[in-house]
Amino acid sequence: MTVPEHLDATFAALADSTRRAILARLAKGEASVLELAEPFAMSQPAISKHLKVLERAGLISRGQDAQRRPRRLEAKPLREATEWLDTYRRFWEAQFGRLDSLLQELQRGKRGRGARKKLAKRASAKQVSNRAWRPVRNDNQD
Repeated sequence: MTVPEHLDATFAALADSTRRAILARLAKGEASVLELAEPFAMSQPAISKHLKVLERAGLISRGQDAQRRPRRLEAKPLREATEWLDTYRRFWEAQFGRLDSLLQELQRGKRGRGARKKLAKRASAKQVSNRAWRPVRNDNQD
């Protein structure tokens, strides 16, 4: 799978609260299907379906310990999703930083009324230009 396909599978798997709870449990250590099913009011086949979704997304793996087949958390897909989300975090931090600067200038009252109108107009124009912002997509990642 390419990185975008990995991201699609990761976010699709994370969209369900049961699967997120399973991942939270596996973050504490490996567990069998029965151990993972214990806190949920659903059948073992239903839990197995959730596990298959998580396995296809690469978020968990299945080990073998004699008769037991414990599942364990795999961190790489979560790291890729975090890196992708980090692009947006940096963008919004920059936007909020600009807004903070503008508010500080307005609160200090260093600018006259005419300058305040120009500043507000400039901020409004930046908002319009930022609506078209899109992060750079890097399809060359492994």
